[in-house]
Amino acid sequence: MTPASPAGVVVSARERRIAEAGVLLTVLVWSANYVVVKASIGVLGPLTFTATRYAVAAATLLLLVRWRDGAIRPPGRYTLPLLGLGMVGFGAYQVLWTVGLTQITAGDSSLLVAASPVATALMAGAVGLDRLTPPKLAGALVAFSGVAIVVGAGAGAALGDSLAGEALTLTAALLWAVYTVAGTRVLRHVDPLTATAWTVLGGFAFLVPFGVWDAVTAPPASVPLAAVGGILYSGALAAGIANVLVFNAIRLVGPTRASAMQLLVPAGAVALGALLLAEPVGLAQVVGGAVIVLGVVTTRRATVMPAALRGLARP
Repeated sequence: MTPASPAGVVVSARERRIAEAGVLLTVLVWSANYVVVKASIGVLGPLTFTATRYAVAAATLLLLVRWRDGAIRPPGRYTLPLLGLGMVGFGAYQVLWTVGLTQITAGDSSLLVAASPVATALMAGAVGLDRLTPPKLAGALVAFSGVAIVVGAGAGAALGDSLAGEALTLTAALLWAVYTVAGTRVLRHVDPLTATAWTVLGGFAFLVPFGVWDAVTAPPASVPLAAVGGILYSGALAAGIANVLVFNAIRLVGPTRASAMQLLVPAGAVALGALLLAEPVGLAQVVGGAVIVLGVVTTRRATVMPAALRGLARP
């Protein structure tokens, strides 16, 4: 019998593999996004850049909805819940993360945000949306420890420099977990593309006043073509299509497994940073990346006990 996903959808093994491949593609897109944003953020203010890229993301997704369905129609009684989810998962998250990043190091920020998949696993298990099996919990914790190794190897990655910044960033990570878990329920009734389009639209609406304020208070600056390309990439792909793939994976394989695979992003960002920006890669980054992969693989196992030990445990 073909098992049902946490979103109540009957899923074949092929569909699960395709959904997980989509998350791996998202990992690559989000990893590259670190490099893109790093190259673009100095031209525009952080909130202006964020609001602009979400405008691009919303436009991209709504155009895809219109191309597929022939018209853009609100998803009935789920319209307001989706807009609200977007304000939490994309709007408030982005503001808290961006402001928090001004008060703590990027290493601290990455480590705190990486708590989100662990929080997602715990929340999904607590509300009965996903089975919190020992392999899923162990894998999430192992992968998170790998993130800690990668980030801890960076310069200045010492927590405690700014409690306010850490609190803002941790709150942002928890909001993303709430968005992921709550979105699982909505995906029982709304397809991933429509759901993502309306959540991104809600996030953009939330970000507009912050982006306008940032643009008005910042000194005038020209926007080079490279920055425009960065906005298009970060908006259409990283904030737009990639989130459709994530919602599709949440719908088909569950929030815990989909979120755990996203812990591969720090390792991907380190690798692309070394390849494209000539950033140094040390032993800790290699070890941490291996631990992250081990954790993600663990979430896919039926049990945390190795096959050899399972054989010994049988009477």
